[in-house]
Amino acid sequence: MSSVPEKPPPRISESVRDSAVARLQEAFAAGSIPADEMDHRLQTALTATTDEELAAALDAVPGAEAATPAATVEIRAVGGRIRRQGAWRVPRVLRIESRMAKVVLDLSRTAVEHPVVDIELQLEFGGARLILPPGATVDYDGLTAHWKQPVHRAPRWTEPGGPHIRVTGTMGYGRLRIRHRSRA
Repeated sequence: MSSVPEKPPPRISESVRDSAVARLQEAFAAGSIPADEMDHRLQTALTATTDEELAAALDAVPGAEAATPAATVEIRAVGGRIRRQGAWRVPRVLRIESRMAKVVLDLSRTAVEHPVVDIELQLEFGGARLILPPGATVDYDGLTAHWKQPVHRAPRWTEPGGPHIRVTGTMGYGRLRIRHRSRA
């Protein structure tokens, strides 16, 4: 009787890796990491493919908790609706994977604690709506849309100091709609 092979650990996204590299650079600039150790840690972070490998690069770095997997939330659903609205805690990295779900992420009434939030969408047949808080900026160039292109209703004017939202991933037969909440 053959045994079932173990599922390999999930691969980290480029945004998580970039966040770890930025944290290493901040720690180096603050003098927390010596120059000879910095090269080794950067090499480890840049070649990391799993959370464990990335954690090894960030070991004993002050404030590294923000770039480690604990700041990553994954939501998986086959169908239905994935909805986050009201007062909810926005993680540094949010990964949403679904075959046929409709996704609504309302960030407008939350206190976004991170200057940059990465949202990775892997949706086959569902659409997604993203409502941003006042002053937020968005970048969805990393999103591959196979059927319908994203729709972004940009505000007429922007307020400084809001978070930057990066949307990446793949959408099959759905559309991403992005709008900004006004201050009213």
